[in-house]
Amino acid sequence: MPKLAANLSWIYQEVPFLQRFGAAAAHGFKAVEILFPYEAPAADIAAELRKHKLTQALFNLPPGDASKGERGLAALPGREAEFATALDKALDYARVLECRTLHIMSGMIAPGADTKAMHRTFIANLKMACDKTAKSGLTLVLEPINHRDIPGYYTHTTDQVKQIIDEVGAPHLRLQLDLYHMQVTEGDLTKRTEKLFPITAHVQIAGNPDRNEPDIGEANHLYLLDVLDRLGYQGYVGLEYKPKTTTGAGLGWAKKYGIEA
Repeated sequence: MPKLAANLSWIYQEVPFLQRFGAAAAHGFKAVEILFPYEAPAADIAAELRKHKLTQALFNLPPGDASKGERGLAALPGREAEFATALDKALDYARVLECRTLHIMSGMIAPGADTKAMHRTFIANLKMACDKTAKSGLTLVLEPINHRDIPGYYTHTTDQVKQIIDEVGAPHLRLQLDLYHMQVTEGDLTKRTEKLFPITAHVQIAGNPDRNEPDIGEANHLYLLDVLDRLGYQGYVGLEYKPKTTTGAGLGWAKKYGIEA
């Protein structure tokens, strides 16, 4: 049965950040993910994880200056030193939170940018990150993000990410498969999930097209959870969606997975 992780940057917005861990645990979640945990000291987050017996399933490296629209540094020429600093900060948090999976965001394509140079930079930074974490037990993941939600994001198709993973050639660099994004950009969810399963280390879901609960909309994400189960997926499935009303009111679909609102 898929292991659901509550994305505390998207759901449980009814309460302040550090209270979301307890709210998720009260509904039966055993794991959480966070976009960027850096708004709180790592020790404070770790205390909440221990208190509520939660696993930190995933978080992202620092994105750069989010207030300026930055969404990652890894593919940005000339920002290599900043990427290395961001990686170190994420690794520090990962140690304290005992988190085993980190998402590396590629970044935005600036107007007139040289995308070939971005590719070279991305590969070099990923090889550096993989070398640094080779014996750590960590998994590093890359996520294709659709251009409707984030226009200009560098990695936006599963084929592109697979080619990058193949080129880097590190066994612990793998795919973060967000089925919501894949439906927007590519569709054919079951066949693509089956094809990509060998390189998939983390999955996220949300209902299409409006990114609400996964049992709402044009794509049958609950069917896809059964597909993942059939394939033998052992990782976490992050709930990265916007509740239509309150988090608890929209969790009825998750009862079969051990979540009780």
